[in-house]
Amino acid sequence: MGRKQAVKPEFDVVVLGGGSAGYAAARTTVAAGLKTAVIDGAHELGGLCILRGCMPTKALMQSAEVRHLAERAGEFGVKTGKVGHDFAQVMARKARLISEFAEYRRGQLSDGRFELIHAQGRFLDPQTVVVEGAEGRRLTARHFVVATGSQAVAPPVPGLTEVGYWTSDDAVGLSRLPKAIVVLGGGAVAVEFAQFFARMGTRVTMIQRSEQILREADADAAKVLEGVLVKEGIELFTGTRMLSVERSGPKKVVHFEHTGAKRRVMADEILVALGRAPNTGSLGLDRAGVTVEKGRIVTDAGMRTSAPHIYAGGDCTSPHEIVHLAVLQGEVAGHNIAFPRRRREMDDRLLISVVFTEPQVATVGWTEKAAAARKIPFLAAHYPFKDHGKSLILGATDGFVKLLADPRSGEILGGSCVGPMGGELIHEIVAGMVKRMTVAELASMPHYHPTLAEIWTYPAEELAERVAARGRRGGKRSGGG
Repeated sequence: MGRKQAVKPEFDVVVLGGGSAGYAAARTTVAAGLKTAVIDGAHELGGLCILRGCMPTKALMQSAEVRHLAERAGEFGVKTGKVGHDFAQVMARKARLISEFAEYRRGQLSDGRFELIHAQGRFLDPQTVVVEGAEGRRLTARHFVVATGSQAVAPPVPGLTEVGYWTSDDAVGLSRLPKAIVVLGGGAVAVEFAQFFARMGTRVTMIQRSEQILREADADAAKVLEGVLVKEGIELFTGTRMLSVERSGPKKVVHFEHTGAKRRVMADEILVALGRAPNTGSLGLDRAGVTVEKGRIVTDAGMRTSAPHIYAGGDCTSPHEIVHLAVLQGEVAGHNIAFPRRRREMDDRLLISVVFTEPQVATVGWTEKAAAARKIPFLAAHYPFKDHGKSLILGATDGFVKLLADPRSGEILGGSCVGPMGGELIHEIVAGMVKRMTVAELASMPHYHPTLAEIWTYPAEELAERVAARGRRGGKRSGGG
């Protein structure tokens, strides 16, 4: 009696999640000729970035920035009269933009290149996914990509759930502005929303557990932004411990500990901006043999999980909830499935971060804090915007740029920009690091005057001189700035 032949899988690739990472993986495998299906159970197709993340928040912040600049018009000799806003129009503009972005993504997901299944999926075994709400349809595949994103989470503070709170998902869909709000957290989402609300006229109190906001950033960068937020009227508490939340009539009261003393603050609403958790709990990953740590899928540099035929990308696996990173991870996963002999890996050397406050806080590569913690030798130099011509013209003088360089070769190891258009300016350093430029090469690049970009030449020149001097001395490698 002959051996029973294995049933051929229905698909080459099944992708769970149609956001940035999932779509990037699917378009990559389809382009390589692989039969692909995408399962997405979100209420609305489009992904976090378009619907509730990057795009709506930046649209709202742009309105707040225009209002703030109008309020400063007198500094430039311009008379505007009393400045106000129509919040309904602010939200309508945001909704219009997001609708256009989302419609484009829905078109990409539904253009016929792959089968789109709008439902929830979970693993039954390493080769099978069952689709909920689709008459229990079972899909088999040679490979899978898990890209199910993340969800906002709240801390276990007594009374918080009972009193009620907003997350960033709620904040992008408001119909009204609160008169006063407490923002819990000090990361990118927290500081961006805090400045938005403050500039739109809301009284804002920020409560952060760590000793500084943006806890992964260098202390000098965090200090600049903290100073600006306080100057704009935000009451900021760092180094705190949350105690409880209660209701007092129509108000919400947050109790916390700060510098050894118990404090309380009252507001109309509470915004919880303490991070997001991976959407992995209902996927049945244990049945697929996929290792998970604290809800996050563990992968190697090629985005492969502990199950060799299953890959992952985006917020469900990365601690860095960044869209371009999710796209790269999805592309790497899709490429490695399609071309296993031409394996690609993520290059953590080029990790970029941008916080879209004003001033913006942008980094690429190593910060001083991270390099010192890893005992990576570096030299550092910075230059302030308050001494830079174009910055003075713009009236945007808060912050600085900073470069890190290898003490022996002068190769650029990292860059930071706390200042005007930081998210744009950082890409000059990204380009330099992609090509492994030295600070001497950066300093020798022509920069038009007066521009914001030319500010990079000042720390580059300083570091180039220091690297050259060390070379002449034959000095030992240094461990810090």
